[in-house]
Amino acid sequence: MLITHRRGSEGTDGSTPGSNGVETRTWDRVQQLLAADGPLTAADLASRLGLTPAAVRRHLDLLAEQGAIEEREVATAGGRGRPARAYVLSEAGHAGMSSDYADVATSALRFLAEHAGADAVGEFARERSAQLEARYAAQLPPTGGDVRARAQALASVLSADGFAASIRSAEEGLPVASVQLCQGHCPVLHVAAEFPVFCDVETEVFSRLLGVPVERQTTLVGGEHVCTTVIPVDALAMPTTSETNNPSEGSIA
Repeated sequence: MLITHRRGSEGTDGSTPGSNGVETRTWDRVQQLLAADGPLTAADLASRLGLTPAAVRRHLDLLAEQGAIEEREVATAGGRGRPARAYVLSEAGHAGMSSDYADVATSALRFLAEHAGADAVGEFARERSAQLEARYAAQLPPTGGDVRARAQALASVLSADGFAASIRSAEEGLPVASVQLCQGHCPVLHVAAEFPVFCDVETEVFSRLLGVPVERQTTLVGGEHVCTTVIPVDALAMPTTSETNNPSEGSIA
């Protein structure tokens, strides 16, 4: 379902999405924040947007009417009181942020699989990822052995490509110190849902770019509200993509 902006006649304080540019940008910003950092409460969104919680709730109500968001319960500070209501983008919400060319791309890959075989789709996925990998590698700073800094830089370039990426603390109980690379939106979600090789290849690319073995934990394709990749920040580093392509620069210390 394509999510469209509702027209409204209220003021320009961001309370109702409408034809006014400020209102439309606020509507889009709410969706972007939920994609990148959800689950978020109305109070969280209000603080980040500089609006009142009541104004944000009107946006949330309209998004809920269109099926673009889903509710989640998050624990309150100290574990006391009733869980707070928080929100994430639904499958329809992600579809509304996706390119109109998603169906065309999926149809083209189906055609390729039918006429050239499934291996041809995998070859295409690896070729496409190799091009992205080279572009991303050129944008990552030479941070030496600081895997956390490289991960943060990778999140930034992914966000610029529409993946709503961020770095968060990893869950407790992992055997090594780690962070999570979270992707709250996927511009090729419909393609990856039918051809999971794109997710597999992307994970391999992340490992090479960061110089450490990474592990994909959750995916949007799998029904979660975010893709998460665990990155061990104290793992023994291996040569990154840029260093493999430029041996004279040496390996990560």
